[in-house]
Amino acid sequence: MTNRKKDRFITAVVANSNGEIFDLEGYAAVGMSGPCFTPLTIKNTVSMPYGGELMFLPDRQPVLYNMEEQCFETILENPYSPGEKLFPVAAFNSPGYVNSYACAFKEDNSAGPLPLFSYGAVGWTEDSFRSAVIAVDAERRQDLRLMKYEKIISGVENLRKKMPTNRLREHIEKCALKYGCPAAKNFFLGRYEAPLPTSRHCNARCLGCISLQKNSSITPPQERIGFTPKPEEIAQVALWHITNVEKSIVSFGQGCEGDPLMAADVIGPAITKIRSETLQGTINMNTNGSRPEVLDKLFDAGLDSVRISMNSAREESYNKYFKPKGYLFAHVEKSIEIAVKRNKFVSINYLNCPGVADMPREADALNKFLSKHPINMIQWRNLNYDPLRYWNIMCKAVKDQKPMGMKKLLKKTKKAFPDLKYGYFNP
Repeated sequence: MTNRKKDRFITAVVANSNGEIFDLEGYAAVGMSGPCFTPLTIKNTVSMPYGGELMFLPDRQPVLYNMEEQCFETILENPYSPGEKLFPVAAFNSPGYVNSYACAFKEDNSAGPLPLFSYGAVGWTEDSFRSAVIAVDAERRQDLRLMKYEKIISGVENLRKKMPTNRLREHIEKCALKYGCPAAKNFFLGRYEAPLPTSRHCNARCLGCISLQKNSSITPPQERIGFTPKPEEIAQVALWHITNVEKSIVSFGQGCEGDPLMAADVIGPAITKIRSETLQGTINMNTNGSRPEVLDKLFDAGLDSVRISMNSAREESYNKYFKPKGYLFAHVEKSIEIAVKRNKFVSINYLNCPGVADMPREADALNKFLSKHPINMIQWRNLNYDPLRYWNIMCKAVKDQKPMGMKKLLKKTKKAFPDLKYGYFNP
């Protein structure tokens, strides 16, 4: 067990039924990685990054480490205030950080699914919260301190005047002001990456889809775009961003839409129009990569880069999360092959949950995948889904193995592929 002289435990934090968060003397915080629990220490945590949020989890009990008894315990009530129910506390960490452990908890039989966030492990030291995370991107693209509300409003008003009838501009405005989308805010701030949501439809039924949940008790946090923008509307938004922002990037495939390959009939002409007026900027697509022949034609039109989402390099695990409709994992691989062959910048949006992604079987599959497909970048992203329920869904696919740990996974992958870029944002 941990040598406290060299690596001190951090204190568990819990919440009462009023949502009041406090530390619990005598207990260390615990991280969960699939079926395994690990006490949190100074060494395996960092000071909680700015912008992270704390959440208490109803209908669940915290799993903590009793430091005196040196054992894990599921705590039903406050040991210092009998009868007071306690609840787990998780951290929704800032962009640029990947969870090394999930919050450790057990759920009641009557518990419903958690909302679509990631639930990182967190604890307390003398003066601050500490999160079990790994920094993968230092860029401050979504730092809330750099998104002043009055400047966003000024940008909104400016573009209302420049594009008064553009429906796409109006939709992005709703994303910025109603849903607080950082990408939409950055568009109105005139910097970084501009979102170009276009597609109303998708050919996957992802467990954690944030814009559409059919026949599910999970509520999506935002509405899917309800119209298909015209190529001219897309081009107007993109050209404003490209011509006004240094090192600009515009991206199809946002959280408020389906998959952009399903709207290639308008995206292709929009890209052609953009490229007829400027060769500046990067035109990117975030996609599931399900239609390689369509993607190839978009490259012909002028698409510069592609980011393809995966939760696994194994078809069995991939299918359990994405639930593809009318395409196969082989089509995803074919899209990557085409993009690499055409010398496009290729990223994979690798959706991670500790205890699944870092299982040896998954790590080995990722290594083989990267050997076969020499992509440019992995964007290590936290999977926004209930970690316990995700494990229950995926456990048969990953088999009975012990997770190696997310830190080891990242180090092992980097050692095998030293030229592979790590990050969180589209470069």
